[in-house]
Amino acid sequence: MQSIRKIEVSTGVWWVEVPAADVRVLCGCPADAVKHLMKRGLIAPTEAEGVSFETGPNVILLSDVMVQNGTFANLGEFPVLQMFYRQGMIIPGHPGNTGVKPLIVGSPEQVHAQLQYIYRGNYGLISEDELVDAGATPEQARARMRLKLKFAFGRIYHPSELIDTKVIEGEPVDIRGGVSVRRLRLNVFEFRHGDETVIVDLNLQPFETYECPYPLGFYHMPREYFAVVHSGEGDGWDINRPSMGAVLMFQGRVYLLDAGPNILHTLDALGIGVNEIDGIFHTHSHDDHFAGLTTLIRADHRIKYYATPLVRASVARKMAALLSIEPSAFADYFECHDLVEDIWNDIDGLEVKPLFSPHPVETTVFLFRALWEGGFRTYAHLADICRLEVLKGFITGDDDQPGITKATYKRIVEDYATPVDIKKVDVGGGMIHGDAYDFRDDTSGKVILAHTSARHTIAQKAIGSTASFGTVDVLIPSNHDFIWRAAYELLMGYFPDIAHHQIRVLLNNPVRTFNPGTILVKERTPAPAIFLLLSGSVEAIHMTGGGRSVLSAGAMIGELSALFGSAVSETYRAIGFVKALEIPCSLYGEFVRRNNLSAEITRIFENRDFLQRTWLFGEVVSTRTLNRIAKEMTLRRFEVGETIDIGPEAMALVVAGTVARILGEHVVELLGSGDFFGEELSIFWTPSMFRLKPVETTDVFLVPAALLAGIPSVRWKLFETLGKRMTSIFEGEHMGRVILQWHEEYRVDVLRLDTQHRRLFEQANAILDAVDSGRDLGEIVSLLDAMAEYARYHFGEEEGLMARHLYPEAESHRTRHARLMDQLAEMRHHLLERGGVDSAHILSFLKDWLVNHICTDDRRYSHFLNSKGVY
Repeated sequence: MQSIRKIEVSTGVWWVEVPAADVRVLCGCPADAVKHLMKRGLIAPTEAEGVSFETGPNVILLSDVMVQNGTFANLGEFPVLQMFYRQGMIIPGHPGNTGVKPLIVGSPEQVHAQLQYIYRGNYGLISEDELVDAGATPEQARARMRLKLKFAFGRIYHPSELIDTKVIEGEPVDIRGGVSVRRLRLNVFEFRHGDETVIVDLNLQPFETYECPYPLGFYHMPREYFAVVHSGEGDGWDINRPSMGAVLMFQGRVYLLDAGPNILHTLDALGIGVNEIDGIFHTHSHDDHFAGLTTLIRADHRIKYYATPLVRASVARKMAALLSIEPSAFADYFECHDLVEDIWNDIDGLEVKPLFSPHPVETTVFLFRALWEGGFRTYAHLADICRLEVLKGFITGDDDQPGITKATYKRIVEDYATPVDIKKVDVGGGMIHGDAYDFRDDTSGKVILAHTSARHTIAQKAIGSTASFGTVDVLIPSNHDFIWRAAYELLMGYFPDIAHHQIRVLLNNPVRTFNPGTILVKERTPAPAIFLLLSGSVEAIHMTGGGRSVLSAGAMIGELSALFGSAVSETYRAIGFVKALEIPCSLYGEFVRRNNLSAEITRIFENRDFLQRTWLFGEVVSTRTLNRIAKEMTLRRFEVGETIDIGPEAMALVVAGTVARILGEHVVELLGSGDFFGEELSIFWTPSMFRLKPVETTDVFLVPAALLAGIPSVRWKLFETLGKRMTSIFEGEHMGRVILQWHEEYRVDVLRLDTQHRRLFEQANAILDAVDSGRDLGEIVSLLDAMAEYARYHFGEEEGLMARHLYPEAESHRTRHARLMDQLAEMRHHLLERGGVDSAHILSFLKDWLVNHICTDDRRYSHFLNSKGVY
């Protein structure tokens, strides 16, 4: 009889169960993994000892890489919450509490990152110091921490106190009951029980995406003057609906209220392309409001991010924990605009007032208003809030105890009761969500109940309305079509030097609406017209290469075919409802000739066509942005035998030929047409560990790094690739002998510093491997120079953290760093002076230089930085 049960839950998510050992493993946990398990019956209602609860996983196996095809791959917040509370694993006296803790298994980096992300997801900012650093006054910080501690039952727990972890490195890892797991290669794992094994592959294939657990259909959304589109009324447990959210339309502009899981699926259903989004108003950092942020990064411009400083800081720290980056890097992907709490903030005519909301993490609810006849039209979005009955129990007169004051309670009651035209409220119940009964006497024009997976009771139905997905409440109707303004702005951006009256020649054409699934232009046929995409998303399907890319507002479809009379090479198909300006081919050709654009357009067409076929640039990046890149990039040829050095100002795209990425003497990756290199230094300012050599005559495009750094979708893909490349090295797929072995006891418990230490180990091993292989002195010195460059970068990172958090031993640590750099320089001089390398001597030097410094000097700052919330 088979002892291991393996089930494919959805794309990139698997279930492995060994009933005899009571082991149930969720393999891979992207957003909404819990909902997929519910739909497959792997989480199900049960009852024992008169208590109703749920079954479910008790182990999570993490992906080796945090981001796959642009989406978070490891979001364990809701699976862990399901284990704690819905299975009862943490509840005293509960039949589901058998003394076994939830177990998280994975690579050292991902396990560590997951614990810190769950930590931030549970508590947000974790100290008065962090709150003050984020902009709170000392009095506010103290009051917010008192409330936070009340929600936390008096103490903030690190997840390591509640969750067990096991790290997968080279050897099989015992889970329990004779069940073990080992890594076969990057993201591929083998489970064993007795003599039986199963293999799980967590890799997404190119162009593959994690699935949405619910269908939404498609909706045709007119751009209104001021309207609320209802895009989610469920919660993190609702298997049929998106989590609570909304789309605000104001003067034709599109804003999101929160970004929950599968937000791209939501936008496609509503006929909104990611490039159309002007900004997001963010309430807080819980996954059902946070997990979709990576979707917004796919735009070709930084989307505006509106939140109070405390909410922004909480969100940035959570994302930083997931990705092992500095919280300040959040601004690389979003254009941050801080809102002032409790006053009206003007956003280009749309006014918004954030109000403090009592919740375990930093949270605000939002009031919106726009001027119209007779005064303002208003909308309130109350997510997430706390039941007044619970909040009343938090009142205490003792300022030294967790809780709130009577004045705070009174203010929150008044905020909840603010009369507006439309009010959407969280009625999820329990300790940290709202209650419909608190709005029984609300005088707003319409109250909408949301943020629940439960059916509304008769009493709740008497209090508030419901709003199905895609329904619209128009607060101020539009008397003209804002789509024409979008068309004009896109054309002006595409042809910035052309007179306005000439632009209107192109603008004076029909806007066509395409139904979902409609083909706009078919491969191997001439384009019937040129289509400027104005709203919605279109997929470009490359039949020959099997690729797929997604285009959003600003993409020009069929331009090459129209100007040169050639057939298009891909099929363009509407994903949801799409609007596009239809420009006749003959008119466009005459426009190009009259404005002397032929030479310029012809020059960049070939480059742009190449860019569109690559994974890096083929998705979402608008035609205007592609043209800018195509204009600036230059072609360069490298011959066999050369070492490729493109400097820090550019990144390279391989056009033809093959480039080898080499660490030590080992080829770790071969790059062909469409692949890229140079992102480490040019985009992320991290010295590369690798040498690059052409395997054959190779042509590359050099793209200015300054252009790419400002395109979030490209930067995000470069970040994903950099992470995968480094992870594959750490897992030893391509390495030779490992002489200096990394051990877990070397960790300093600051993830990005641990990652940098591991990179230094890999570089040291590359040097030792080259010495043992008898490589010439010049190559060994070159490897030593690369290590010195990376060490200088790493020491700068450490010293920056120490200075930022006022580490008392910072100056002496900086002095030791200077001495270490001197020692590397002395070793280099010694090697050149002797004209040879002594293997035992350099091994002893590197071991002393690297291991001793980490284990003595670096571990001294570990506890200090952790106490400041730096992990």
